[in-house]
This record gives sequence, structure tokens and C-alpha cells, in this order.
Amino acid sequence: MIKNIIFDFGDIFINLDKPALHNALQSLGIEDWNAKLSELNESFEKGECSEESFLSGLQKYTSDKNLDEIKSSWCTILGNFPIHRLEFLEKLKPSYQLFLLSNTDSIHIAHFQKTVGTEFYNRFFNCFEKVYFSFEMGLRKPQPDIYTQVLNENNLIATETLFIDDKTENTDAAEELGVQVWNLQVGKEDVVDLFQKVKF
Repeated sequence: MIKNIIFDFGDIFINLDKPALHNALQSLGIEDWNAKLSELNESFEKGECSEESFLSGLQKYTSDKNLDEIKSSWCTILGNFPIHRLEFLEKLKPSYQLFLLSNTDSIHIAHFQKTVGTEFYNRFFNCFEKVYFSFEMGLRKPQPDIYTQVLNENNLIATETLFIDDKTENTDAAEELGVQVWNLQVGKEDVVDLFQKVKF
């Protein structure tokens, strides 16, 4: 029996606009996202470098763009957050222990708060027993330690816990620890389909 649900954030609740980010990066002069940029991004998502260091790192690959322009472009990936997903989450709250576990960075979370406003932001985060961001944990999915930390800190039994994420490598890693998973297919499924997709 599932008693606890751990949710990813991007493309589970908030829609991600990856083409918009690609276009924005190209407009900065970043034609190809290479291994060094991936490493920089992962380091930022794990809180290993500051916002300024991250933006300065991106700046080296741009055509003389300032940090504010780069920051604005970086946030273009964040799309809309349909209200029906928030309402669904609020209905779940009385029946399950809910948690958020996201590979994200401080720039995106601050932008999300500013974009949706304080009321929506608080309604969303008040649905969870606890919120886990990679940049605060120093860990990143699919590292096994990130899942065991959430389980251990909250005394969760893996077999009674469901993890929902759109990336296969993330759900595979959780499943190896005994956690039940739903690898949500973006564009084909919606988190509100939960009870049609998962056996409770």
C-alpha cells in the first residue's frame, strides 16, 4: 500500500520549454551544449558553485552578453504551471505524505516564485511534508544517496513509497532501492492521471 509520494518538479508540475531555452542560448551565442557546460550545470544544481560563478561560466561561451541577459535566458525553460495540477495535489494532501525532490538550481526556484506570485508559491509548497532541492542537498538524481536521504530523514518504508519522475534514469535508480515508481511520459500523461496509471 502506497502511503508516501515523492514528486519531481519539472515536467511533472511546471511545464518545461526546452526549445525556448535552446533558442535563448543560441541567441546568446551558445550554439552547442557541450560536456563542460553540462558539468557546470550539474555543479550549480548541486550547490557547488554560486549563482555568479555559474553565470560567469556561461558567459565565457557567449558573444559578450552581460550576466542579467544570461540569467534571463536561463529562465526561459520554465513554462506554465497548470492550476489543475495544484488543485489535484491539494486533494492528495490529506491522504498521503507528499514530498518534492527536484534537480534544480537557485535561479530557477527564485524565478518560479517571482513568476507565479507568493500565494500560488505558498499553496504549492504547503502541500509537502518537506521539499528537497538538489542545490541545497549537495546531491543530484539519480545518485542513490539522494533517495536514501529522503527515505531515512522521514522514516519512509521504500515499498510504501511512490516516486514520480519523467526521466527513466531517475526512476530506475529509485526502483533499485525498492521504491515504487511511475516514469511519467511527458506530453502523453499528466500527473493528475495518477490513479489511472498506478495501482494503489
